[in-house]
Amino acid sequence: MSLNRLAFAACCLLAIDVAVAQSAPRLGVNSIAEIVAAMTPEEKVGLVVGTGMPIEGLPLPAEMKGPGTGDVSTRVLGASGMSMAIPRLGIPSVVFADGPAGVRIAPRRPNDARSYHATAFPSATLLASSWDVALVESVGAAMGQEALEYGVDVLLAPALNIHRNPLGGRNFEYYSEDPLLSGRLAAAAVRGIQSQGVGATPKHFVANDHEWNRYTLDVRVSAQALREIYLRPFEIVIRESGPWALMSSYNRLNGR
Repeated sequence: MSLNRLAFAACCLLAIDVAVAQSAPRLGVNSIAEIVAAMTPEEKVGLVVGTGMPIEGLPLPAEMKGPGTGDVSTRVLGASGMSMAIPRLGIPSVVFADGPAGVRIAPRRPNDARSYHATAFPSATLLASSWDVALVESVGAAMGQEALEYGVDVLLAPALNIHRNPLGGRNFEYYSEDPLLSGRLAAAAVRGIQSQGVGATPKHFVANDHEWNRYTLDVRVSAQALREIYLRPFEIVIRESGPWALMSSYNRLNGR
């Protein structure tokens, strides 16, 4: 094949690629159903899996980096992870950070003498002792503002599992042994966080009430206790605050 024919073929392929890109639906313009229908299986898997937590000394592969922003370790050092971007569909990468007691990020950055601290707020257990819904909502708003300013899109908070056992390893992250109090205060925290344009993620759904063997534990609980105690706070937080996300727990529940 001559050089002229090769050049012509290359131009045709480029034109096809441009036409396909221009015809692809865009997030914010087309419906979610159209966006999902246009995604390849690889893109769907990548969106679900995300980029994972960065490991020091191991940079993320190029395909796992956000468009023009670098990987999560350079965007928000110390964040929990980031979703994969799909630029052709207008889907950006999303940065997630832990934060039941405030935004959790690394305070130091390479080649930067400044510190990037976030506020360490009182624990959920202490906030719940106030029984003050307005106070908790204001704390949530402050967390959301700091997340927004540091470039975090979704805060992995609040946590609202039940204080079932005083030896629970993460009880300090949870509000109470009472499902009503837990649900009402978690809803207030969600409203505060999301008032700043940052997503909240109530967790851990459901019956993640102690740390021992939590990745493989099978929690056995009656239907009545499940509905009245363990599911109830999540029902309240979803009905009263409309969280943008929900974090699942690792444990099995009655064998599932």
